[in-house]
Amino acid sequence: MRVLGVIVEYNPLHHGHLYHLNKAKELVQPDYTLAVMSGNFTQRGEPAVVDKFARTEMALRSGIDVVVELPTVFAIQDAGGFAFGAVAILHNTHVVTDVVFGSESGKIDILKKIAEIIVEEPEDYVEYLHQELKKGLSFPNARRVAIMRYVEKKRILDPTLVDIIARSNDILGLEYLVSAYRLKTSMKFHTIRRIGADYTEQHHRGKYSSATAIRNSIKSQDMEKVKEAVPSQTFEILMREFREGRGPIFYEDLSVLILATFRALKRSDLSDYAGFNEGLDERFAKYAPRSRDALDLLEKVKTKRFTFSRLRRLSLYPILMMRKDLVNSSNKKGPQYLRILGFTKKGRKLLAIIREKALLPHVTNASQYIQVLKKSLKKERFMHIDPSLFIEQFELDVRATNIHSVFFRSEEHRSYERDMRLGPVIIQK
Repeated sequence: MRVLGVIVEYNPLHHGHLYHLNKAKELVQPDYTLAVMSGNFTQRGEPAVVDKFARTEMALRSGIDVVVELPTVFAIQDAGGFAFGAVAILHNTHVVTDVVFGSESGKIDILKKIAEIIVEEPEDYVEYLHQELKKGLSFPNARRVAIMRYVEKKRILDPTLVDIIARSNDILGLEYLVSAYRLKTSMKFHTIRRIGADYTEQHHRGKYSSATAIRNSIKSQDMEKVKEAVPSQTFEILMREFREGRGPIFYEDLSVLILATFRALKRSDLSDYAGFNEGLDERFAKYAPRSRDALDLLEKVKTKRFTFSRLRRLSLYPILMMRKDLVNSSNKKGPQYLRILGFTKKGRKLLAIIREKALLPHVTNASQYIQVLKKSLKKERFMHIDPSLFIEQFELDVRATNIHSVFFRSEEHRSYERDMRLGPVIIQK
């Protein structure tokens, strides 16, 4: 049995995503396809434009058999934390055989060689990395230069080829491979070259526009452009969610909440949250009272060392109460459960297999997560589960959903505790 694993956000699912999924299936010829998907907040530090249940439906109607949620504690970390959580989920299903990711280069062999250097941490590479960080470079840029210096010295490969990890999807793909090496997984990794606009491209580029451009079109209410850039099932789901008041939601909608939270916290409070080091606690505390909104705050805090995406992620941590001890424990011990967001009729068969083989307990109804934990601890294959970490990770997911829904246009849905009252999305086809 071959099971294809993909790591997605689908914010929203567009033609480029569908191209990747179909090409991945052509490559692997799987019996089943499973997606690990971010929940209600994404890796760029933004709220999802529509919630995880709507995006799960997009995935299932586009050819995914089972959707599993990437816990929030991983979903809004940097590329390394995001990748580790996602790859660990796929690995721990104990059924996924192949993972396919999109990249700008499509050069899996080069990415694998670079990943080996990062995992093995040869002395010269580590020294070069420290030197570049001291120059004030951001970590991704410092690492890229350090690797270029290392491979040039060792003559492992052409150092100019290392430049591929300057691009967003290659960076993420590299982190998938790093996580795979560290987990010692038997899953096979493949990459497909992306087509269309870069995911950060702001402007509409027709059928293969970026997710960023699509969200911008949604923001400007240019739905004809959105309709051109997404599959019909995605467009129908988006329009339904907007019509019923469950979106769209953008980072700017959170602005007052974020700014008020930072104004209420002292610098010493920020040190409790993940990522507020290198003087960032001081900069956020200093500029929060002097900023007119959250974006203005980020602009004031930003330096060449800190990427805008990093700062946007950090701005979410206090409102979600994502403390650094939770992040550190999660990055050490990994995800503690499989949260099933949805499945098709065919996917139900895969779930039965996962139920028997997975190395993590699965939660299909969030309201029963404590019962799932108690039952799991009685089984030998789940004895590695940390009960406290399981609860912390899961309750963060629920908190993220509750905060996301505060910004629904509909008061009725705003007061509806969605994680606890909605079961998985089921597509009977």
